[in-house]
Amino acid sequence: MSGAPSVTILFISLSATQYNLQADWAEASGEGILRRCPICSQDSIVGHGRRRKQAHDEDHDWIKIRRGICNLCGKTFTFLLPFSPPYCHYSLIARSQAVRRYFVEGCGWEAAAPTVKDPDRVADPSTLRRWFRSLDSSQPPFLYLRGIMLPMSAWLGRTEILLHDSLPLRWQTIFPFLARFWPLRL
Repeated sequence: MSGAPSVTILFISLSATQYNLQADWAEASGEGILRRCPICSQDSIVGHGRRRKQAHDEDHDWIKIRRGICNLCGKTFTFLLPFSPPYCHYSLIARSQAVRRYFVEGCGWEAAAPTVKDPDRVADPSTLRRWFRSLDSSQPPFLYLRGIMLPMSAWLGRTEILLHDSLPLRWQTIFPFLARFWPLRL
């Protein structure tokens, strides 16, 4: 094989313990990695070190993530947590906080920025608009998203908990829920 090594980013499914937001989601990433290679379908992935990734929110600035390499096909894998998607500097928990502040609490763009551990990493208003635009493709933007947030707020005020694949619907997880289920996302 010639050329640059190929890297594949994998999301690892979390155990119920890792979806428990009372615990530290980044620490809950665990030591385990997937062993079955999605390319060659063999149990041939071995640990290939760790690296740091930005995942800004109230409790994190950088997190450690695992890497693996397939001994048979040579592919390199990065194992990311669902709360810290690829190429994102902010966790989905920070994005969820911004959604709540803007749409439910009525904060302006700058005041809706999530609280982050590193005060030099506060999200810019244009970043917030881009996050929200990724959830809502209606014209004008946010027309329908604003309308759905009040019923969602009422739902979250109830004692009944909605679960999807062990992920509980809470204010900290509102962004990933909307990203999966919001019908206007085309």
